Order: sequence, then structure tokens, then C-alpha cells
Amino acid sequence: MNLIDTHCHLGDARLRRDVPQALARARQAGVRAVICAAANLRESEASLSLARDYEEVFCMAGVHPHDAKQAPEDYLQQIEQLTAAAENVAIGEIGLDYHYDLSPRSDQRRVFAEQLALAGRIDKPVVVHTREALDDTLAIVRASGADGRRIVFHSFTEGSESVRRVLDLGSAVSFSGIVTFKKMCELRQAARLVPDDRILIETDSPYLSPEPVRKMKTNEPANLTHVARRLGEVRGIPADALAELTTANAIRLFALDVS
Repeated sequence: MNLIDTHCHLGDARLRRDVPQALARARQAGVRAVICAAANLRESEASLSLARDYEEVFCMAGVHPHDAKQAPEDYLQQIEQLTAAAENVAIGEIGLDYHYDLSPRSDQRRVFAEQLALAGRIDKPVVVHTREALDDTLAIVRASGADGRRIVFHSFTEGSESVRRVLDLGSAVSFSGIVTFKKMCELRQAARLVPDDRILIETDSPYLSPEPVRKMKTNEPANLTHVARRLGEVRGIPADALAELTTANAIRLFALDVS
């Protein structure tokens, strides 16, 4: 298969000490590139460092809703500096998380809106995290004037009605190992609705190990093959075909140089 993992956390402690081996296993599985996400400024810097060390790694920079309350006054300037690097392909992951509420919702909304404005100003794609907050997420995106075609809703977990609302923005939708879980029938129905040119896949590793390796405590990019196979079954196409179209979408959306 010809795959790109559009969202992983190689800087996480569970993967950081094993990055060379994890990337070697990914290459063997057909994963030609990975995009290393970030939740805060420290992780944004770590992701950039990894991208500079490994040619198949790209990176994002951003402040996750969990970390919104801790964003320093100059966080936007720091993100802008990080996104100027050639290895950076997006601002992310940013958004709203009302499930854990680790930051006050007012801080989450403010930091999300500010980063959307920055992305528009510097012309960077945006990777959005939203959990139990879709109404406010969509409202802030619309109010920002952001181009929905430059937005990816990562590790999507909701059903058909919600995915239609995301698609109405023109946005792309990325699916993780959750789509392989036995009880996620509504999510698989949603996955059938995403147009071929707006679907992506990811591991979100070290989280969300897919079936049939769900008991694996530390997920890794090589397991993207399981997501591709299951999603191909859901959409009625061979896994190789699903891999090719999601890879083409990733290259286009993130302007990846994988030559």
C-alpha cells in the first residue's frame, strides 16, 4: 500500500524513544510519510525537530483546546515562527473539547478563533479537534471566514448528520482506528458519505490502536494499514485504492513534497 499518516504524535513519550524503529516499521508497511501533530508550543517545537531529523516526517504547530488556558501572551508569534519552517505543513491540532473541559470554554473558543485567523493570514491549512463541541466549532469556523477547503476535521467520531455539516463547509474528514471498532456503526455510515477527494486517514498514534491490534497499548504509524483496509471495506473499494486516493488527498491538502 501507498499510505500517508496525516496525524500522529511521534513526540509522545510512548513513541519518542522508538522513533527510528517505528518509522522503519511504517516504511515496511507502506507508509511513505507521516505528519506529526502538536498540542502545545513545546510539542510543536519537538515535532519540528523530528521533521528536520527524518525526511519522511512533516509537522504541525498549534495549541490544543486542553492547553488553551496555558497559552502565553506571545503564543501566536511563536506559532507563526514555527510555521515558517519548510517542514511545517499546517496549524494544528486546534479546536474545542467539551468532553474533558481541561481549559475553560471561553479560553478554548478564544484560542481557536485566534489560530484560525492566523492560519488565514499566513495561508496554512488547519487541523481541527472537536469533541462534544461541533455546534460551537462550526460557528467559530464560519465567523472566522476561514476557507473550509483548507480545514481537516481529524479523527472524526460522529455520525452521518454531523459529517454532512462538516462537508457543507467544504472541509476534509480524517478517520482513525476508531472506524475499525465494532460498535462504531454510525461512524462507518458517515465514512461512506465523504467524497473521494476529501477523505484522509490517520493513526493519531500512540492513541487509538485499531482492530485487530486494539489491545496494543502504543499505537504507531505502521498500523495505518488496518485503518485503510477497514475503510476500504466500508466504502466498497480495495484497500490499495483507498490508500491511493487518501495519499493523493494528503499530498494536495498539505502541499507535501514526498518526491
